Amino acid sequence: MYFSRKIMALLGKVICCACLTLSFAVYADNTKLNEEITEKFKAADINHDGKLTLAEAKNGMPRIASHFSDIDTQNRGYVTLDQIIAKADSR
Repeated sequence: MYFSRKIMALLGKVICCACLTLSFAVYADNTKLNEEITEKFKAADINHDGKLTLAEAKNGMPRIASHFSDIDTQNRGYVTLDQIIAKADSR
């Protein structure tokens, strides 16, 4: 009985460490992805107003253009960097 408690405690620690490692790996991937999105957004935002119109997206971020209506949920005619990152993070 004592032996199995030690094994269960050790197993719990191993599982916990594995989960933390996976969490950090996902965070690192999201950080890198968000940096790439930010760079592409800045390049595509021709007038530097912090908003990407469909025309700007077609020229600089074609994947965003193809999902424009999904991201522009309020039908404002533009998307922001925060909206794009939120959409990317939700995947």
